[in-house]
Amino acid sequence: MAHILHLDSSPRGDRSISRQLTKRFITSWTKAFPEDSITYRDLGHYPVPFIDENWIAASFASPEARTPELTAAIALSDQLVDEFLAADYYIFGIPMYNLSIPANFKAYIDQIVRINRTLAVKDTGNGLIYEGLVKHKKMVIVTARSDNYRSGTAYAYQDFQEPYLRAIFEVLGITDITFIHADNLAGGAEARQQSLANAHAEIQTFIAALKTQ
Repeated sequence: MAHILHLDSSPRGDRSISRQLTKRFITSWTKAFPEDSITYRDLGHYPVPFIDENWIAASFASPEARTPELTAAIALSDQLVDEFLAADYYIFGIPMYNLSIPANFKAYIDQIVRINRTLAVKDTGNGLIYEGLVKHKKMVIVTARSDNYRSGTAYAYQDFQEPYLRAIFEVLGITDITFIHADNLAGGAEARQQSLANAHAEIQTFIAALKTQ
């Protein structure tokens, strides 16, 4: 039995394309793997706070050295990290905002990138080496984009969403990452419907492939 962490980050409700697609993904998943468990977190409607000075001090202090104030400052982060580490699969819905990710998802990333929890830092004498501690996980990131930023297109150079997400999660040790892009959503009704149809097909293909493993 696997455990899935499902996150949505769009502040929109039913009008959100990324939410519609992650919901479709989870619905298809539970039909294929009814024994699996799911934890859901809605960052779009219930954002986590940005880190502050007390958070930083707490993250670099050992638990026994933290004051009550520092313990309180890091408590939510500890909960988010525990939740993150408990998952075998991640299903994240992340719309593209201004060529990158929403601020609420960046706040989440800052909460879970933690020395000695999700990331180890080693001093070799010739510089620091970072080792991700989140091993043997699989991640699916569903995006919603107004234009087409895929490799080979005119706007590919403006995509700071997928490269950043790949890089930061690879730093944590997650290298098996699949992107499902619903793109060109502002390209007219026909282009929009084709993009959604393609995304639906990619969802079914991904889950069908899992069933054969």
